[in-house]
Amino acid sequence: MGTVKINEKDNVCVELDTGHKVSVCNIKKGESIVKYGYPIGVATEDISRGEAVHSHNMKTNLGEILEYEYVREFEPNPFKMPFYINAFVRENHNIGIRNDIFIVPTVGCVNSIAGQLAKKTGAIHFSHPYGCSQLGDDMAITQKTLCGLIKHPNAGGVLVLGLGCENNNISEMKKALGKWNEKRIRFLNVQDCTDEISEGIRIIEELKAQAAKDERQPVCVDELVIGLKCGGSDGYSGITANPVVGLVTDSICAMGGTAVLTEVPEMFGAEAVLFKRCANNNVFRKAVKMINDFKQYFIDHNQPVSENPSPGNKAGGITTLEEKSLGCVQKGGKSIITDVLDYGDSIRRKGLNLLNGPGNDIVSVTNLAAVGCHLVLFTTGRGTPLGGAVPTVKIASNNAIAEKKPHWIDFSAVGDKQERAEELLSLIKRICDGEPTKNELLGNREIAIFKDGVTL
Repeated sequence: MGTVKINEKDNVCVELDTGHKVSVCNIKKGESIVKYGYPIGVATEDISRGEAVHSHNMKTNLGEILEYEYVREFEPNPFKMPFYINAFVRENHNIGIRNDIFIVPTVGCVNSIAGQLAKKTGAIHFSHPYGCSQLGDDMAITQKTLCGLIKHPNAGGVLVLGLGCENNNISEMKKALGKWNEKRIRFLNVQDCTDEISEGIRIIEELKAQAAKDERQPVCVDELVIGLKCGGSDGYSGITANPVVGLVTDSICAMGGTAVLTEVPEMFGAEAVLFKRCANNNVFRKAVKMINDFKQYFIDHNQPVSENPSPGNKAGGITTLEEKSLGCVQKGGKSIITDVLDYGDSIRRKGLNLLNGPGNDIVSVTNLAAVGCHLVLFTTGRGTPLGGAVPTVKIASNNAIAEKKPHWIDFSAVGDKQERAEELLSLIKRICDGEPTKNELLGNREIAIFKDGVTL
């Protein structure tokens, strides 16, 4: 099938039939391996022209915490005429592209009850093991994540299900929530009633009746918030799927909308690309802090900063974290970075936002939903059935996985990038208007909450 050289500065090209790298010139031991125009590691031995380049003859060059200088290097986002979607306008003027009924447990002890209620009513429940025996910031992250789901505009109604004796009890959740719409958000402590199933069904049916009054109406796409995620990446991800999503990101931002890029460890080695696009020095400083704080998290746990890619990534042709990161950040296109968000933050500025969080697939998808993303664009080369609290659009980097797993994959990014980006935008519009994603059809709706603290 031949090879492709991504950037004129590269000293490797990519085999189109395998996704693996081949040198385009002789490379001396200790010299940088360059892909996407940036170093992705160093040669551990002399490499001859035409020789395969992978784990056997190259290694990461990632260090630990670095200092950076802000060098602004971007063009203003061009204006693009927005289109309209049909969405639900909420009381706080946020929009939802779904009108689902959520069941959100405050604690893992009531997961089985949430599951029974979901089965009997058709509501969507989000099981998790937390909400008790947590302390400090660790508990705060759980509360912030659950609050983001409870207040998510894709929910037409929410039952918050508590046990009654947990640390994260309903009273504490109400404090964390602040204000809420009492018609949309209801609470049930199962220790307080005789028959929690019948009482839960009664409340959910009332929520469904309230949500049934909602109607879709035309809304400008500048109200849309898309999340950006990749998982099960391969050597094609940075050539097809991620650049196509990057073009979509640029289009959405040019229309006045918002995109959110997370997976901080998969920015390591590519952070300089992002820092140049920070809107101002304040955003730059927040981005540097996010990167270095996450590196410190690795160091505090005595783990190497470069502990990535996964075995599946390596089998697909990705060798180092720098290589994975340079492919990963392409989902952000060329858009200006307008803000940096921490766990549980609300979107403050439209445009491209960076979000603090790990690269773990289900934790990342949950994190994106909790900050208010209406849907997630999820690129993959190896394939995954995963689905989160919001529609999770699976975008294949190669046709083989799209053909093998059509019940998982919503879209193939293979082909002319601009044409595929326009097709993906069309799909996004249809999904916003109500067309279900494959994860919704399969009923794959899961969450996972970031854990970093003491469990009692």
